[in-house]
Amino acid sequence: MSLQEKASEVWSDSRAGLQRMVKGSDNPILHPFNFVFELLQWQFQIFFNIFQWVADKVFSPSPPGPSTRLGRPKIAVVGAGITGVTSAAHCIGHGFDVVIFEAGDKDSLGGIWSKVNNTSSLQIHSFMYRFHPSVKWKGGYPDRQQIISQVRQLWERYGLDTKTKFNTKVDKVYKDERGRWVINNPANGRFEGIIAAVGTCGDPKMPRMDGMDRFKNEIYHSSQLTGVDAKDKSMIIIGGGASAVEALEYASEEKASKIYILSRSDKWIIPRNWVIDILLSLNIWGQETMLSAIPETLLKKFFYRDLQDLAPNDKGIFMDTPMVNSDVMDKLRSGKAEWIRCDIESFTEKGVLVNKRDKCVPKGGPGREVHIDGDIVVMATGYKRPTLNFLPDDCFREPYGPPNWYLQTFPPQHPSISAINCTYLSAIGTVGNWHIGIYTRILLMFLVDPLTRPATFWMERWIDMTKILKATAPTGAFDFFTYLELIWWFFFCVTINPFRWKWALFVFFGLGYALPKRVVAAEDRIRNGVGAAEADETSRDIGGSF
Repeated sequence: MSLQEKASEVWSDSRAGLQRMVKGSDNPILHPFNFVFELLQWQFQIFFNIFQWVADKVFSPSPPGPSTRLGRPKIAVVGAGITGVTSAAHCIGHGFDVVIFEAGDKDSLGGIWSKVNNTSSLQIHSFMYRFHPSVKWKGGYPDRQQIISQVRQLWERYGLDTKTKFNTKVDKVYKDERGRWVINNPANGRFEGIIAAVGTCGDPKMPRMDGMDRFKNEIYHSSQLTGVDAKDKSMIIIGGGASAVEALEYASEEKASKIYILSRSDKWIIPRNWVIDILLSLNIWGQETMLSAIPETLLKKFFYRDLQDLAPNDKGIFMDTPMVNSDVMDKLRSGKAEWIRCDIESFTEKGVLVNKRDKCVPKGGPGREVHIDGDIVVMATGYKRPTLNFLPDDCFREPYGPPNWYLQTFPPQHPSISAINCTYLSAIGTVGNWHIGIYTRILLMFLVDPLTRPATFWMERWIDMTKILKATAPTGAFDFFTYLELIWWFFFCVTINPFRWKWALFVFFGLGYALPKRVVAAEDRIRNGVGAAEADETSRDIGGSF
Protein backbone atom coordinates (compact mmCIF):
# COMPACT_ATOMS: atom_id res chain seq x y z
CA MET A 1 0.00 0.00 0.00
CA SER A 2 1.42 3.41 -1.00
CA LEU A 3 2.02 6.29 1.40
CA GLN A 4 -0.94 8.20 -0.05
CA GLU A 5 -3.24 5.20 0.27
CA LYS A 6 -2.24 4.63 3.90
CA ALA A 7 -2.80 8.31 4.75
CA SER A 8 -6.20 8.14 3.06
CA GLU A 9 -7.11 5.06 5.10
CA VAL A 10 -6.15 6.80 8.36
CA TRP A 11 -8.29 9.81 7.43
CA SER A 12 -11.24 7.60 6.46
CA ASP A 13 -11.10 5.76 9.80
CA SER A 14 -10.94 9.05 11.71
CA ARG A 15 -13.84 10.53 9.74
CA ALA A 16 -15.93 7.40 10.32
CA GLY A 17 -15.15 7.64 14.02
CA LEU A 18 -16.34 11.24 14.10
CA GLN A 19 -19.58 10.32 12.33
CA ARG A 20 -20.23 7.53 14.84
CA MET A 21 -19.52 9.89 17.72
CA VAL A 22 -21.87 12.62 16.41
CA LYS A 23 -24.62 10.09 15.72
CA GLY A 24 -24.40 8.34 19.10
CA SER A 25 -23.29 11.14 21.42
CA ASP A 26 -25.35 12.75 24.14
CA ASN A 27 -26.84 16.21 23.75
CA PRO A 28 -23.94 18.62 24.58
CA ILE A 29 -26.31 20.97 26.38
CA LEU A 30 -28.06 18.36 28.52
CA HIS A 31 -24.97 16.21 29.11
CA PRO A 32 -21.90 18.45 28.68
CA PHE A 33 -19.49 16.20 30.59
CA ASN A 34 -20.44 13.09 28.61
CA PHE A 35 -20.09 15.05 25.37
CA VAL A 36 -16.61 16.32 26.31
CA PHE A 37 -15.55 12.82 27.29
CA GLU A 38 -16.76 11.41 23.96
CA LEU A 39 -14.96 14.22 22.11
CA LEU A 40 -11.71 13.41 23.92
CA GLN A 41 -12.16 9.75 23.05
CA TRP A 42 -12.55 10.64 19.38
CA GLN A 43 -9.42 12.82 19.49
CA PHE A 44 -7.49 9.97 21.07
CA GLN A 45 -8.72 7.63 18.33
CA ILE A 46 -7.34 10.04 15.71
CA PHE A 47 -3.99 10.07 17.49
CA PHE A 48 -4.12 6.28 17.80
CA ASN A 49 -4.77 5.83 14.06
CA ILE A 50 -1.86 8.11 13.20
CA PHE A 51 0.38 6.33 15.70
CA GLN A 52 -0.48 2.94 14.22
CA TRP A 53 0.32 4.18 10.71
CA VAL A 54 3.66 5.66 11.80
CA ALA A 55 4.58 2.55 13.80
CA ASP A 56 3.96 0.33 10.80
CA LYS A 57 5.87 2.64 8.47
CA VAL A 58 8.91 3.08 10.73
CA PHE A 59 9.23 -0.07 12.82
CA SER A 60 7.82 -2.95 10.75
CA PRO A 61 10.65 -4.94 9.16
CA SER A 62 10.15 -5.41 5.44
CA PRO A 63 8.64 -8.76 4.45
CA PRO A 64 11.00 -10.80 2.25
CA GLY A 65 10.39 -10.93 -1.48
CA PRO A 66 9.54 -14.20 -3.24
CA SER A 67 13.15 -14.63 -4.38
CA THR A 68 14.79 -13.53 -1.13
CA ARG A 69 17.25 -16.05 0.26
CA LEU A 70 16.99 -16.13 4.04
CA GLY A 71 20.19 -16.80 5.94
CA ARG A 72 21.35 -18.30 9.15
CA PRO A 73 21.08 -18.45 12.06
CA LYS A 74 17.90 -20.43 11.49
CA ILE A 75 15.28 -20.31 14.25
CA ALA A 76 12.77 -22.95 15.33
CA VAL A 77 9.59 -21.45 16.77
CA VAL A 78 7.44 -23.76 18.90
CA GLY A 79 3.82 -22.60 18.85
CA ALA A 80 1.70 -20.64 16.36
CA GLY A 81 -0.06 -18.33 18.80
CA ILE A 82 0.37 -14.56 18.89
CA THR A 83 3.87 -14.83 20.37
CA GLY A 84 5.03 -17.51 17.94
CA VAL A 85 3.74 -15.77 14.82
CA THR A 86 5.04 -12.38 15.96
CA SER A 87 8.54 -13.58 16.84
CA ALA A 88 8.75 -15.53 13.57
CA ALA A 89 7.70 -12.41 11.62
CA HIS A 90 10.49 -10.42 13.29
CA CYS A 91 13.04 -13.11 12.42
CA ILE A 92 11.90 -13.26 8.80
CA GLY A 93 11.78 -9.47 8.52
CA HIS A 94 15.41 -9.22 9.62
CA GLY A 95 16.56 -11.88 7.17
CA PHE A 96 16.64 -15.01 9.33
CA ASP A 97 14.98 -18.22 8.29
CA VAL A 98 12.39 -19.82 10.58
CA VAL A 99 10.16 -22.85 10.89
CA ILE A 100 7.07 -22.77 13.12
CA PHE A 101 6.02 -26.06 14.76
CA GLU A 102 2.38 -26.13 15.88
CA ALA A 103 0.83 -29.12 17.65
CA GLY A 104 -2.69 -28.24 16.47
CA ASP A 105 -4.18 -27.87 13.03
CA LYS A 106 -4.56 -24.66 11.02
CA ASP A 107 -7.54 -23.62 13.13
CA SER A 108 -5.13 -23.32 16.07
CA LEU A 109 -3.44 -20.29 14.51
CA GLY A 110 -3.68 -17.53 17.10
CA GLY A 111 -3.21 -19.71 20.18
CA ILE A 112 -5.63 -19.12 23.02
CA TRP A 113 -7.66 -16.67 20.90
CA SER A 114 -8.54 -19.52 18.56
CA LYS A 115 -10.21 -21.34 21.48
CA VAL A 116 -12.29 -18.71 23.25
CA ASN A 117 -15.89 -17.65 22.63
CA ASN A 118 -16.90 -15.36 19.80
CA THR A 119 -18.05 -12.76 22.34
CA SER A 120 -14.64 -12.64 24.05
CA SER A 121 -12.76 -9.39 23.60
CA LEU A 122 -9.57 -7.74 24.75
CA GLN A 123 -9.80 -6.57 28.35
CA ILE A 124 -6.97 -4.04 28.07
CA HIS A 125 -6.88 -1.23 25.53
CA SER A 126 -5.45 -2.22 22.17
CA PHE A 127 -2.85 0.53 22.63
CA MET A 128 -1.22 -1.95 25.04
CA TYR A 129 -1.69 -4.93 22.73
CA ARG A 130 0.52 -4.06 19.79
CA PHE A 131 2.23 -7.40 19.38
CA HIS A 132 3.73 -6.28 16.05
CA PRO A 133 4.25 -2.77 14.60
CA SER A 134 2.09 -3.63 11.58
CA VAL A 135 -0.97 -4.46 13.69
CA LYS A 136 -3.85 -2.09 13.01
CA TRP A 137 -6.76 -1.95 15.43
CA LYS A 138 -10.00 -0.18 14.52
CA GLY A 139 -11.14 0.21 18.10
CA GLY A 140 -10.00 0.20 21.69
CA TYR A 141 -11.19 -3.29 22.64
CA PRO A 142 -11.15 -5.63 19.61
CA ASP A 143 -13.02 -8.91 19.78
CA ARG A 144 -11.79 -12.41 19.05
CA GLN A 145 -12.47 -12.22 15.32
CA GLN A 146 -10.46 -8.99 14.93
CA ILE A 147 -7.53 -10.38 16.88
CA ILE A 148 -7.43 -13.63 14.89
CA SER A 149 -7.69 -11.59 11.68
CA GLN A 150 -4.64 -9.52 12.63
CA VAL A 151 -2.64 -12.64 13.50
CA ARG A 152 -3.54 -14.27 10.18
CA GLN A 153 -2.67 -11.12 8.23
CA LEU A 154 0.73 -11.00 9.94
CA TRP A 155 1.26 -14.70 9.27
CA GLU A 156 0.52 -14.29 5.57
CA ARG A 157 2.31 -10.95 5.13
CA TYR A 158 5.67 -12.45 6.18
CA GLY A 159 5.19 -15.66 4.25
CA LEU A 160 4.88 -17.76 7.37
CA ASP A 161 2.13 -19.82 5.79
CA THR A 162 4.87 -21.67 3.87
CA LYS A 163 7.03 -22.06 6.98
CA THR A 164 4.54 -23.53 9.45
CA LYS A 165 4.25 -27.23 10.21
CA PHE A 166 0.83 -27.92 11.70
CA ASN A 167 -0.06 -31.12 13.58
CA THR A 168 3.58 -31.35 14.67
CA LYS A 169 3.95 -31.67 18.42
CA VAL A 170 7.46 -30.99 19.72
CA ASP A 171 8.43 -33.76 22.14
CA LYS A 172 12.15 -33.09 22.46
CA VAL A 173 14.97 -30.88 21.27
CA TYR A 174 18.60 -31.93 21.30
CA LYS A 175 21.94 -30.98 19.75
CA ASP A 176 23.73 -32.65 16.88
CA GLU A 177 27.49 -33.16 16.74
CA ARG A 178 28.00 -29.54 15.61
CA GLY A 179 25.96 -28.02 18.42
CA ARG A 180 22.88 -27.25 16.30
CA TRP A 181 19.38 -27.88 17.60
CA VAL A 182 17.31 -30.78 16.28
CA ILE A 183 13.51 -30.67 16.73
CA ASN A 184 12.17 -34.21 17.35
CA ASN A 185 14.35 -35.73 14.60
CA PRO A 186 16.80 -34.57 11.88
CA ALA A 187 14.08 -34.71 9.22
CA ASN A 188 12.75 -31.40 10.59
CA GLY A 189 16.06 -29.64 9.95
CA ARG A 190 18.72 -28.13 12.15
CA PHE A 191 18.55 -24.81 13.94
CA GLU A 192 20.87 -22.41 15.74
CA GLY A 193 18.16 -20.95 17.98
CA ILE A 194 14.84 -21.90 19.56
CA ILE A 195 11.90 -19.71 20.53
CA ALA A 196 9.48 -21.56 22.81
CA ALA A 197 6.13 -19.79 22.39
CA VAL A 198 3.70 -22.32 23.86
CA GLY A 199 2.04 -19.70 26.08
CA THR A 200 0.43 -20.25 29.47
CA CYS A 201 -3.02 -21.44 28.36
CA GLY A 202 -3.37 -24.92 26.86
CA ASP A 203 -6.37 -27.21 26.98
CA PRO A 204 -9.39 -26.19 29.09
CA LYS A 205 -9.17 -27.24 32.72
CA MET A 206 -12.32 -29.09 33.85
CA PRO A 207 -11.91 -30.33 37.43
CA ARG A 208 -14.33 -32.94 38.71
CA MET A 209 -16.50 -31.86 41.63
CA ASP A 210 -18.77 -33.84 43.91
CA GLY A 211 -22.24 -34.43 42.48
CA MET A 212 -21.63 -33.06 38.97
CA ASP A 213 -23.44 -36.09 37.54
CA ARG A 214 -26.55 -35.17 39.52
CA PHE A 215 -26.98 -31.77 37.92
CA LYS A 216 -29.85 -32.16 35.45
CA ASN A 217 -28.79 -29.36 33.09
CA GLU A 218 -25.64 -28.67 31.05
CA ILE A 219 -22.16 -27.91 32.36
CA TYR A 220 -19.75 -26.04 30.06
CA HIS A 221 -16.22 -24.72 30.21
CA SER A 222 -16.03 -20.94 29.90
CA SER A 223 -14.29 -21.21 26.51
CA GLN A 224 -16.99 -23.43 24.99
CA LEU A 225 -20.07 -21.21 25.22
CA THR A 226 -20.45 -20.12 21.59
CA GLY A 227 -23.91 -21.22 20.46
CA VAL A 228 -25.20 -21.97 23.98
CA ASP A 229 -28.69 -20.55 24.57
CA ALA A 230 -28.58 -18.52 27.78
CA LYS A 231 -31.43 -16.11 27.15
CA ASP A 232 -33.67 -15.67 30.21
CA LYS A 233 -31.73 -18.39 32.05
CA SER A 234 -29.77 -18.20 35.28
CA MET A 235 -26.07 -18.95 34.90
CA ILE A 236 -23.72 -20.11 37.65
CA ILE A 237 -20.07 -19.28 36.97
CA ILE A 238 -17.57 -21.21 39.09
CA GLY A 239 -14.33 -19.27 39.31
CA GLY A 240 -13.32 -15.65 39.78
CA GLY A 241 -10.53 -14.93 37.29
CA ALA A 242 -10.23 -13.92 33.66
CA SER A 243 -12.24 -16.96 32.57
CA ALA A 244 -15.12 -15.76 34.75
CA VAL A 245 -15.04 -12.40 32.95
CA GLU A 246 -15.21 -14.27 29.64
CA ALA A 247 -18.29 -16.17 30.81
CA LEU A 248 -19.86 -13.01 32.24
CA GLU A 249 -19.46 -11.24 28.90
CA TYR A 250 -21.16 -14.11 27.12
CA ALA A 251 -24.03 -14.32 29.62
CA SER A 252 -24.63 -10.59 29.36
CA GLU A 253 -24.51 -10.66 25.55
CA GLU A 254 -27.02 -13.53 25.50
CA LYS A 255 -29.29 -11.74 28.00
CA ALA A 256 -29.15 -14.25 30.83
CA SER A 257 -31.70 -13.47 33.53
CA LYS A 258 -29.28 -13.82 36.46
CA ILE A 259 -25.54 -14.45 36.79
CA TYR A 260 -23.87 -15.88 39.90
CA ILE A 261 -20.06 -15.74 40.19
CA LEU A 262 -18.83 -18.26 42.77
CA SER A 263 -15.27 -17.37 43.76
CA ARG A 264 -13.11 -19.00 46.44
CA SER A 265 -11.06 -15.84 46.96
CA ASP A 266 -11.19 -12.11 46.36
CA LYS A 267 -9.29 -10.80 43.35
CA TRP A 268 -8.31 -7.27 42.45
CA ILE A 269 -10.41 -5.77 39.67
CA ILE A 270 -9.12 -2.68 37.85
CA PRO A 271 -11.00 -0.41 35.41
CA ARG A 272 -10.99 -0.98 31.69
CA ASN A 273 -9.15 2.32 31.31
CA TRP A 274 -5.87 2.51 29.41
CA VAL A 275 -4.54 5.45 31.44
CA ILE A 276 -5.04 3.66 34.77
CA ASP A 277 -3.74 0.37 33.39
CA ILE A 278 -0.54 2.01 32.12
CA LEU A 279 0.00 3.89 35.39
CA LEU A 280 -0.26 0.65 37.37
CA SER A 281 2.24 -1.04 35.03
CA LEU A 282 4.79 1.74 35.75
CA ASN A 283 5.73 0.33 39.16
CA ILE A 284 9.43 -0.15 38.42
CA TRP A 285 9.99 -2.19 41.60
CA GLY A 286 7.65 -4.88 40.27
CA GLN A 287 6.41 -5.73 43.75
CA GLU A 288 4.19 -4.65 46.62
CA THR A 289 5.70 -1.69 48.51
CA MET A 290 4.55 0.91 51.03
CA LEU A 291 3.54 3.13 48.11
CA SER A 292 1.19 0.42 46.82
CA ALA A 293 -1.36 1.61 49.39
CA ILE A 294 -1.93 4.71 47.25
CA PRO A 295 -3.37 3.04 44.11
CA GLU A 296 -5.14 0.44 46.24
CA THR A 297 -6.90 3.12 48.30
CA LEU A 298 -7.83 5.12 45.19
CA LEU A 299 -9.26 2.03 43.51
CA LYS A 300 -11.39 1.20 46.54
CA LYS A 301 -12.68 4.75 46.90
CA PHE A 302 -13.37 5.68 43.28
CA PHE A 303 -13.79 2.36 41.45
CA TYR A 304 -15.15 -0.15 44.00
CA ARG A 305 -17.05 2.56 45.93
CA ASP A 306 -20.06 0.75 47.46
CA LEU A 307 -18.53 -2.66 46.57
CA GLN A 308 -15.34 -2.35 48.65
CA ASP A 309 -16.23 -5.62 50.35
CA LEU A 310 -15.05 -7.37 47.17
CA ALA A 311 -11.55 -5.85 47.29
CA PRO A 312 -8.91 -8.23 48.74
CA ASN A 313 -7.52 -7.50 52.18
CA ASP A 314 -5.01 -10.36 52.27
CA LYS A 315 -2.99 -9.42 49.18
CA GLY A 316 -1.93 -6.27 47.42
CA ILE A 317 -2.53 -5.36 43.82
CA PHE A 318 1.13 -6.05 42.94
CA MET A 319 0.99 -9.68 44.01
CA ASP A 320 -1.27 -11.26 41.41
CA THR A 321 -2.60 -10.51 37.94
CA PRO A 322 -5.73 -8.37 38.40
CA MET A 323 -8.95 -8.70 36.44
CA VAL A 324 -9.40 -5.84 33.96
CA ASN A 325 -13.08 -5.12 33.57
CA SER A 326 -15.47 -2.31 34.42
CA ASP A 327 -18.65 -4.12 33.37
CA VAL A 328 -18.36 -6.47 36.36
CA MET A 329 -19.04 -3.58 38.73
CA ASP A 330 -21.91 -2.25 36.64
CA LYS A 331 -23.62 -5.63 36.52
CA LEU A 332 -23.13 -6.21 40.24
CA ARG A 333 -24.66 -2.83 41.05
CA SER A 334 -27.60 -3.41 38.69
CA GLY A 335 -28.39 -6.75 40.33
CA LYS A 336 -27.90 -8.68 37.06
CA ALA A 337 -24.89 -10.41 38.60
CA GLU A 338 -24.01 -11.48 42.13
CA TRP A 339 -20.50 -12.20 43.46
CA ILE A 340 -20.47 -14.91 46.12
CA ARG A 341 -17.34 -15.66 48.16
CA CYS A 342 -17.62 -19.37 48.91
CA ASP A 343 -16.35 -22.92 48.75
CA ILE A 344 -18.12 -25.41 46.47
CA GLU A 345 -19.64 -28.21 48.54
CA SER A 346 -21.41 -30.22 45.84
CA PHE A 347 -23.67 -30.10 42.82
CA THR A 348 -27.38 -30.84 43.14
CA GLU A 349 -30.10 -31.51 40.57
CA LYS A 350 -31.01 -27.83 40.39
CA GLY A 351 -27.76 -26.04 41.11
CA VAL A 352 -24.77 -25.85 43.42
CA LEU A 353 -24.47 -26.12 47.19
CA VAL A 354 -21.85 -23.74 48.60
CA ASN A 355 -20.30 -22.70 51.90
CA LYS A 356 -20.70 -18.92 51.80
CA ARG A 357 -17.98 -17.13 53.76
CA ASP A 358 -17.66 -13.62 55.14
CA LYS A 359 -14.81 -11.32 54.13
CA CYS A 360 -11.36 -12.27 55.52
CA VAL A 361 -12.50 -15.83 56.31
CA PRO A 362 -9.95 -18.09 54.56
CA LYS A 363 -10.76 -20.79 52.04
CA GLY A 364 -12.32 -23.76 53.80
CA GLY A 365 -13.18 -21.60 56.81
CA PRO A 366 -16.54 -21.40 58.59
CA GLY A 367 -19.58 -20.04 56.78
CA ARG A 368 -23.17 -20.89 56.10
CA GLU A 369 -24.61 -23.37 53.64
CA VAL A 370 -26.43 -21.78 50.69
CA HIS A 371 -28.00 -23.37 47.65
CA ILE A 372 -27.64 -21.53 44.33
CA ASP A 373 -30.24 -22.45 41.70
CA GLY A 374 -29.11 -22.32 38.09
CA ASP A 375 -30.09 -23.42 34.60
CA ILE A 376 -26.51 -23.49 33.31
CA VAL A 377 -23.20 -24.06 35.10
CA VAL A 378 -20.01 -22.65 33.59
CA MET A 379 -16.63 -23.86 34.82
CA ALA A 380 -14.45 -20.74 34.67
CA THR A 381 -11.52 -22.79 35.88
CA GLY A 382 -8.93 -21.65 33.36
CA TYR A 383 -6.56 -23.68 31.26
CA LYS A 384 -3.83 -26.21 31.76
CA ARG A 385 -0.35 -24.72 31.47
CA PRO A 386 1.49 -26.09 28.42
CA THR A 387 4.63 -27.99 29.29
CA LEU A 388 8.20 -26.99 28.49
CA ASN A 389 9.43 -30.53 29.04
CA PHE A 390 10.66 -30.76 25.46
CA LEU A 391 13.58 -28.47 26.43
CA PRO A 392 16.85 -30.03 27.67
CA ASP A 393 16.83 -31.31 31.25
CA ASP A 394 19.51 -28.85 32.39
CA CYS A 395 17.07 -25.97 31.75
CA PHE A 396 15.24 -27.06 34.90
CA ARG A 397 18.25 -27.37 37.21
CA GLU A 398 17.47 -25.84 40.62
CA PRO A 399 17.56 -23.07 41.70
CA TYR A 400 17.58 -21.77 38.13
CA GLY A 401 14.47 -23.40 36.72
CA PRO A 402 11.60 -21.39 35.20
CA PRO A 403 10.58 -18.67 35.89
CA ASN A 404 14.01 -18.04 37.46
CA TRP A 405 15.75 -17.60 34.10
CA TYR A 406 17.81 -14.80 32.61
CA LEU A 407 15.36 -12.01 31.71
CA GLN A 408 12.81 -14.67 32.72
CA THR A 409 13.02 -16.34 29.28
CA PHE A 410 16.62 -17.51 28.68
CA PRO A 411 17.72 -20.71 30.49
CA PRO A 412 21.18 -19.91 31.94
CA GLN A 413 22.68 -23.01 30.31
CA HIS A 414 21.34 -22.12 26.85
CA PRO A 415 21.50 -18.51 25.59
CA SER A 416 20.26 -19.78 22.21
CA ILE A 417 16.82 -20.60 23.71
CA SER A 418 14.19 -18.00 24.56
CA ALA A 419 10.87 -19.03 26.08
CA ILE A 420 8.83 -15.91 25.39
CA ASN A 421 5.53 -15.38 27.26
CA CYS A 422 5.37 -18.90 28.66
CA THR A 423 7.31 -18.79 31.95
CA TYR A 424 5.61 -15.92 33.78
CA LEU A 425 3.11 -16.45 36.59
CA SER A 426 1.54 -13.06 37.29
CA ALA A 427 2.05 -9.51 36.05
CA ILE A 428 0.53 -6.10 35.41
CA GLY A 429 1.05 -5.15 31.80
CA THR A 430 0.36 -7.22 28.72
CA VAL A 431 1.66 -10.35 27.06
CA GLY A 432 0.95 -9.02 23.56
CA ASN A 433 3.12 -5.95 23.18
CA TRP A 434 6.48 -4.68 21.94
CA HIS A 435 8.46 -6.90 24.29
CA ILE A 436 7.90 -9.89 21.99
CA GLY A 437 10.01 -8.17 19.35
CA ILE A 438 12.62 -7.08 21.92
CA TYR A 439 13.04 -10.60 23.29
CA THR A 440 13.31 -11.95 19.74
CA ARG A 441 15.97 -9.41 18.77
CA ILE A 442 17.97 -10.08 21.94
CA LEU A 443 18.04 -13.74 20.93
CA LEU A 444 19.15 -12.77 17.40
CA MET A 445 21.87 -10.57 18.89
CA PHE A 446 23.15 -13.47 21.00
CA LEU A 447 23.17 -15.78 17.99
CA VAL A 448 24.96 -13.37 15.65
CA ASP A 449 27.46 -11.71 18.00
CA PRO A 450 29.45 -13.99 20.36
CA LEU A 451 30.77 -10.96 22.28
CA THR A 452 27.24 -10.21 23.45
CA ARG A 453 26.36 -13.80 24.37
CA PRO A 454 26.38 -14.18 28.18
CA ALA A 455 28.05 -17.06 29.94
CA THR A 456 26.03 -19.27 32.27
CA PHE A 457 27.86 -17.80 35.27
CA TRP A 458 26.78 -14.24 34.49
CA MET A 459 23.23 -15.20 33.62
CA GLU A 460 22.90 -16.85 37.01
CA ARG A 461 24.41 -13.78 38.71
CA TRP A 462 21.74 -11.57 37.12
CA ILE A 463 19.07 -13.91 38.47
CA ASP A 464 20.66 -13.77 41.93
CA MET A 465 20.85 -9.96 41.75
CA THR A 466 17.16 -9.70 40.88
CA LYS A 467 16.28 -11.98 43.78
CA ILE A 468 18.26 -9.71 46.13
CA LEU A 469 16.62 -6.56 44.77
CA LYS A 470 13.18 -8.13 45.34
CA ALA A 471 14.04 -9.88 48.61
CA THR A 472 11.25 -8.01 50.42
CA ALA A 473 8.60 -8.92 47.84
CA PRO A 474 5.74 -11.02 49.29
CA THR A 475 5.98 -13.18 46.17
CA GLY A 476 9.00 -14.81 44.56
CA ALA A 477 11.29 -12.46 42.59
CA PHE A 478 9.98 -13.71 39.25
CA ASP A 479 6.46 -14.69 40.36
CA PHE A 480 5.19 -11.18 39.67
CA PHE A 481 6.49 -8.27 37.59
CA THR A 482 5.27 -5.09 35.96
CA TYR A 483 5.86 -3.82 32.44
CA LEU A 484 8.23 -1.06 33.56
CA GLU A 485 10.29 -3.60 35.47
CA LEU A 486 10.49 -5.64 32.25
CA ILE A 487 11.79 -2.58 30.39
CA TRP A 488 14.37 -2.10 33.14
CA TRP A 489 15.54 -5.68 32.59
CA PHE A 490 16.00 -4.97 28.88
CA PHE A 491 17.81 -1.69 29.56
CA PHE A 492 20.18 -3.35 32.04
CA CYS A 493 20.83 -6.23 29.64
CA VAL A 494 21.98 -3.89 26.86
CA THR A 495 23.87 -1.28 28.89
CA ILE A 496 25.82 -3.60 31.20
CA ASN A 497 27.86 -5.01 28.31
CA PRO A 498 29.66 -2.45 26.03
CA PHE A 499 29.67 -4.97 23.17
CA ARG A 500 25.86 -4.74 23.13
CA TRP A 501 25.72 -0.96 22.80
CA LYS A 502 25.99 -1.13 19.01
CA TRP A 503 22.85 -3.32 19.04
CA ALA A 504 20.72 -0.92 21.14
CA LEU A 505 18.65 0.56 18.26
CA PHE A 506 18.14 -2.88 16.80
CA VAL A 507 17.12 -4.50 20.09
CA PHE A 508 14.71 -1.80 21.21
CA PHE A 509 13.28 -0.62 17.89
CA GLY A 510 14.27 -3.14 15.22
CA LEU A 511 16.37 -0.50 13.45
CA GLY A 512 19.94 -0.55 12.16
CA TYR A 513 20.68 -4.27 11.90
CA ALA A 514 23.21 -3.75 9.08
CA LEU A 515 25.57 -1.57 11.12
CA PRO A 516 26.17 -3.91 14.08
CA LYS A 517 26.43 -6.84 11.64
CA ARG A 518 29.29 -5.03 9.85
CA VAL A 519 30.96 -4.42 13.21
CA VAL A 520 30.69 -8.12 13.99
CA ALA A 521 32.31 -8.87 10.62
CA ALA A 522 35.17 -6.52 11.50
CA GLU A 523 35.54 -8.22 14.88
CA ASP A 524 35.64 -11.55 13.05
CA ARG A 525 38.63 -10.36 11.04
CA ILE A 526 40.39 -9.39 14.24
CA ARG A 527 39.59 -12.74 15.85
CA ASN A 528 40.78 -14.53 12.74
CA GLY A 529 44.02 -12.56 12.86
CA VAL A 530 44.80 -13.76 16.39
CA GLY A 531 43.77 -17.34 15.67
CA ALA A 532 40.35 -17.22 17.37
CA ALA A 533 37.22 -18.72 15.83
CA GLU A 534 34.87 -16.49 13.88
CA ALA A 535 31.31 -15.85 15.04
CA ASP A 536 29.76 -18.35 12.63
CA GLU A 537 32.27 -21.07 13.52
CA THR A 538 31.53 -21.28 17.22
CA SER A 539 28.57 -22.90 18.93
CA ARG A 540 25.88 -20.26 19.24
CA ASP A 541 24.74 -21.88 22.48
CA ILE A 542 27.97 -21.21 24.38
CA GLY A 543 28.29 -17.80 26.01
CA GLY A 544 31.60 -16.24 26.95
CA SER A 545 30.57 -12.64 27.60
CA PHE A 546 28.81 -10.96 30.53
